[in-house]
Amino acid sequence: MISKIFGRNKKEPEQNSELAAIESKIAKMNLSEMTIFVKEKLEDFQVCEEGLVAVMKRLISSINDERYYLNESDDDSKLKKAFDLVVLVAKHKKVTLRAMELMATFQNQYEKLINDYDKKYKEIYSTRLEKAIESAMATVEAKVALQNKMNLLE
Repeated sequence: MISKIFGRNKKEPEQNSELAAIESKIAKMNLSEMTIFVKEKLEDFQVCEEGLVAVMKRLISSINDERYYLNESDDDSKLKKAFDLVVLVAKHKKVTLRAMELMATFQNQYEKLINDYDKKYKEIYSTRLEKAIESAMATVEAKVALQNKMNLLE
């Protein structure tokens, strides 16, 4: 307890190497592999908060500063997989505030793509994404409330 107050935990270098391993693994994944990761069916890595954030970062990052991960010329199946992946991340029990912020960025960044896809295939991904983000907000609020109760009990 005293070490928590006066210094940092000694496990921090291990956590940084684990985080780097997760980020490098996710950087090499395609959409199907990221979906398997979020569904917790990947045996090598367990889903964690940092992993969900890394997945969202991958979806909104630009490639060679020219284009984003998704663009208008992509197959419709790729777009659908990406939208479903964001909904999966939002509904995951380990979602964090940072991941939610990245989901909102995703929604803003790809708003035109989402609306075009919805019109073309008569889907409702814009509404699904909004509801998923609201669901994630409720999950994060519940976590914060629980953490506050735990802090009061200590």
